[in-house]
Amino acid sequence: MSSFDAQPDLPTMFTTTWCGYCARLKSQLKRAGVEYTEVDIEAHPEAADIVAAVNGGNQTVPTLLFSDGSAMTNPSASQVGAKLAELR
Repeated sequence: MSSFDAQPDLPTMFTTTWCGYCARLKSQLKRAGVEYTEVDIEAHPEAADIVAAVNGGNQTVPTLLFSDGSAMTNPSASQVGAKLAELR
């Protein structure tokens, strides 16, 4: 059991507080009305392990994990929207 609360129907965005790409994507998704669960990988080491597992050992953020188990690293807001539409 993880110590962060992901919601199965929302994508999970793994971030850090200092990541400019994360801030940009969060802002874009907010403007687009896209909901997600945010997890800071520095506050949750087990989340950093998930990010590393889908990024060839690198803790690259933002990484989004979707309900189908797929992941995207540093996607655009339009890529996230397209993936969510595919999952509906």
